[in-house]
Amino acid sequence: MTDAADTDHCASLVRALDRDRYVADLFAPADKRGALFALHAFNIEVARVREAITNPMAGEVRLQWWSDALIGNARGDVRSNPIAAALLDAVEAHGLPREALFALIDARIFDLYDDPMPSVNDLEGYAGETSSALIRLASLVLGVAPDRASAEAAGHAGVAYAVTGLLRAFPLHAARGQCYVPLDLLKAHGASREDAISGTPTPGLRAALADMRSLARRHHEEAVAALQSVAPEALPAFLPLALVPGDLKAMERRPYDPFREAPAAPPVARLWRLWRAGRTGRL
Repeated sequence: MTDAADTDHCASLVRALDRDRYVADLFAPADKRGALFALHAFNIEVARVREAITNPMAGEVRLQWWSDALIGNARGDVRSNPIAAALLDAVEAHGLPREALFALIDARIFDLYDDPMPSVNDLEGYAGETSSALIRLASLVLGVAPDRASAEAAGHAGVAYAVTGLLRAFPLHAARGQCYVPLDLLKAHGASREDAISGTPTPGLRAALADMRSLARRHHEEAVAALQSVAPEALPAFLPLALVPGDLKAMERRPYDPFREAPAAPPVARLWRLWRAGRTGRL
């Protein structure tokens, strides 16, 4: 049984650093929330490794610790880490596949370096192993069978949410030399990685970012269609998807400089959209 202090620690972290998923988790049955908080707190920990390191190798060591913790080979008392303790309890209680967690950790190695995203296929793969995997795992916590319909819905929803999130975080990534805009999209519009981190929005870069928004919209539409065949119990896992259309629309209002903070709805508006989606089931 998960220690209440561990659950509270995870909930506090998610509430502070991943408000969208925190609110979505509150729509889950009370007995499922602890595992969801643990899952999303773990995601925060591995997603922000770059912010805590001075070189990529140190980041790989931190990520390897999480892999070792999942298989019982980590140094020290793993359960002294409240997030690791809560995550391990969630894995055991809900039969979560460790392979998906290992793949998520491996995908986060990309974040440690400044290598550009090679292609749209690579971006979709990255989103699938991170954002989509979280939705699939959350669905399992919620008791949804791991069938083809739920996997398809999670796949599309994860890509839509991840790509939108990367667009919102574009100013931060550009400032530290990271390029998540696929090179094939940039090249198609006569742009380059250098344009994506230059601080000056060229026409080619704007066109590539528009293609990314179109990609997110397409996956959002396919996710909504696929969800028609998914058990309603899965809704909390998919709720953040309701924020995608509004965020994308905000990026298309003039004037929009992608190197500045990306437009996004105020916290109260985001809360309202999540609450409405949670009540109506319309994403």
